[in-house]
Amino acid sequence: MTTFTKGVTPSTEKYDGSSLRVLIVHTRWNYEIVEALVRGATETMTSEYNVKAENISVQSVSGSYELPFAAQSLIKASKMGTQWFNVVICIGVLIKGSTMHFEYIAEAVSQGIMRVSLDSGVPIVFGVLTCLDDEQALERAGLGNKESKHNHGIDWGRCAVEMGVKNHKWMSGTI
Repeated sequence: MTTFTKGVTPSTEKYDGSSLRVLIVHTRWNYEIVEALVRGATETMTSEYNVKAENISVQSVSGSYELPFAAQSLIKASKMGTQWFNVVICIGVLIKGSTMHFEYIAEAVSQGIMRVSLDSGVPIVFGVLTCLDDEQALERAGLGNKESKHNHGIDWGRCAVEMGVKNHKWMSGTI
């Protein structure tokens, strides 16, 4: 069986995130898992890409369904001031239960986050885990018992810096 490394392939370009303003909107549902993911994203951005801790705004909402609305409202509010966000990470954890609720919420959140990103022109990293059970969610937050555990927040932090820097270049015409 062929094996491969999961996750995003590291970019050959070195990104400087020192001028980026990042918004992280996260849920309080499944908070222990979400907290680890937020920490993974934040630590990666500050330690690997020089994003200033004071330029990372972290806001919470109750659940994943509220993520698109919160992201949209906070992006709009930032654009009214002088310091708008270059990139947003929406972080949440959906774990399948015994009803169709999981499917409806996952679809609505996915579509909502994409729409906010396209409508606002601000890249939004989709950091919502959609897991079949608790063990999968813990593993993807780097908290599980399996050897294969990996904190996906690290990947989302890397993606946020890359997209924030690239979008700045694209919007300023310095492609």
